[in-house]
Amino acid sequence: MPYALDIRIDRSAASTLTEQICFGILAAIRSGALAPGARLPSWQALAAQLGVARGTVKSAYERLADEQVIVSSRPGGTRVADHPATARVAQAAGSDAVPELYQHLLVGSAMFQMGVPASDFFPVSLFARLRAHAARREVAAPAVYPDPRGESEFRREIAAHLALARGIECRPSQIFVTAGFAGALEITLRVLRVATGATAWMENPGFFHSRRALELAQLVSAPVPVDDEGMDVAYGVEHFPNATLALVTPGQQAPLGGTLSLSRRVALIEWAARTGAWVIEDDYLGELQLRRRAAPALASLDGHGRVIHIGSFSKTISPSLRLGFIVAPADLVDRFNEAVMCLGSSPGPAVQQATARFMSEGHYMRHLRRMKRVYSARGEALQIAMERKGYQVQIGGLAAIVHLPDDLPDVAVAKEARALGLAPEPLSTWFASDGVRKSGLLLGIATADETKLSIACERLDHLIGQHR
Repeated sequence: MPYALDIRIDRSAASTLTEQICFGILAAIRSGALAPGARLPSWQALAAQLGVARGTVKSAYERLADEQVIVSSRPGGTRVADHPATARVAQAAGSDAVPELYQHLLVGSAMFQMGVPASDFFPVSLFARLRAHAARREVAAPAVYPDPRGESEFRREIAAHLALARGIECRPSQIFVTAGFAGALEITLRVLRVATGATAWMENPGFFHSRRALELAQLVSAPVPVDDEGMDVAYGVEHFPNATLALVTPGQQAPLGGTLSLSRRVALIEWAARTGAWVIEDDYLGELQLRRRAAPALASLDGHGRVIHIGSFSKTISPSLRLGFIVAPADLVDRFNEAVMCLGSSPGPAVQQATARFMSEGHYMRHLRRMKRVYSARGEALQIAMERKGYQVQIGGLAAIVHLPDDLPDVAVAKEARALGLAPEPLSTWFASDGVRKSGLLLGIATADETKLSIACERLDHLIGQHR
């Protein structure tokens, strides 16, 4: 007689239905409810019991059979193996979990989501036509390996745009196309060959992905405070004079939005030149400065070849394109060439060629000008809506920062907000873990749809009130 399995299916869980069935069977084996040799229900019968597709149960049984947890024979049905190898299957089944630090990347479209542009104002039809044309050319072309450094026409367009919009004079040979900002940072850290255990300045608060990237590169992150003038360079020189790297967002500090002042820019470059350190410029939001003209990039002032400039099209076009780029100092071009030719993974040629045409025909600059107007209006509306509810709000880049009492758990609020269709980010996670943290919420301006703003702010206010 087959054992009646007690398996609970949760369709909202991160794990798949197949994995949940595997977990349920393994739990029954570990608890002794399913002894070696015990017969399991047919996959048709279990599918009917759980209300899932028969193929889902069949896949779970096949997976367990492959791992020698169960055995199947036509006369005897499906049974638990005499010596089920449960440990290996349990380990494999849990390997797809996403760490909490990166959950926000997989939220999907949601109100107040950060790191993504407004999709409702993007010229979709135009860009789709350019991509379709580029894709046809790619398919019709001879089957050859694309240049890992990036398509030549795209690198030329990036160099021309940087000269116009960011004040960087560079040659296309200094441009390296990457898989987004993360790909650019990974290649840069490899090329710089900073010694294990070396100290790296990191803004505090600062982008937590960047801080974690430094840790994964086996560097010691040194928190340097920021204010309205950006990173406090004098503090870094005084407290961490022997650092070999500085990672900064000088254009618009992430997340507070301040611009690194000219005096501090000069001091930072002079410190790097004097000590032989490197400066990685994360051009967060690039020229998307909403309240004034964007300051030139830090790399435009660098006469010593110590600044590596990193940018992307994630905030201006779409993160799904995975288009980032590096501007390498002239003396490092050969080292970047070798690293990228061997280890680089730039996106496919078609998306690069389509974006190059989008830029060369003037669509990109027109799109940026339009989005600045849209984001300015949305930011003002969001700030007014939250201030009317009694919150202290400041605009930092493309986020409205809602300050909360320091004893209020902003991480819990942000996590619970996901169930309401909202995707704020907790401010406290942007601070170094071994210091003072400020509580607050970062509300993405780009995704703050005016038609839904009143209801969204009301829900968020109610949720915050439950934690006071």
